[in-house]
Amino acid sequence: MKEKDNKTESGQHRIGRVVLDTSLFVNPDVRKYFGDTPTEALEGFLFLAAQIPIMEFYMPPSIFKELLHFVDESKISGDLLVILHQKPPSKYEMSCPAFLLYELIEDIRERINKGLRVAESAVRRVGKKSEREIIQELRKKYREALREGIIDSKEDVDLILLARELDALLVTADQGVIKWAEKLGIKWLFPEKFREYLLSAIKKAKGDLLAPQS
Repeated sequence: MKEKDNKTESGQHRIGRVVLDTSLFVNPDVRKYFGDTPTEALEGFLFLAAQIPIMEFYMPPSIFKELLHFVDESKISGDLLVILHQKPPSKYEMSCPAFLLYELIEDIRERINKGLRVAESAVRRVGKKSEREIIQELRKKYREALREGIIDSKEDVDLILLARELDALLVTADQGVIKWAEKLGIKWLFPEKFREYLLSAIKKAKGDLLAPQS
């Protein structure tokens, strides 16, 4: 039977689940929608999230630990642990399609070759530019070749696996995480649109409270 308005047979809305990345609060281009600093951005999110009982918010412990390096814990509401659940993915129970392993290996091999070409290009410029300029350019291009658009940390993997396990919406600015989330059919949302998403959810939640009960 086709679901209507995301409700269960009892007429109650299903709980919407969202997995959050640190970039939502740390990346300056993203956090500005919630606050000027990581601490203010986290507080702004918690204020909105507290008004949405039909949604649950999650972070893998590895990501949550990373977040705490950027915020002033003394200024964060005690509601943090109530609203933002810490849950590791079920690493030993979950399985992933084998094609992902093949694609990851192929991607890594291509990036290694790109890194080699970047290094060769830097060597050819020796004597034409200063050592400092060459090193700066090499680091920038090498980072672009090997790290952009790829999952390169266990925190990235935790995000993807948890979102898949919970069938949750993934909110991240990391292009590598987005790329591999799409391969696994995981729903995702640009952080720039997340505040609007929360405001819409608040409006919906308030409308449900005012609606007559059948």
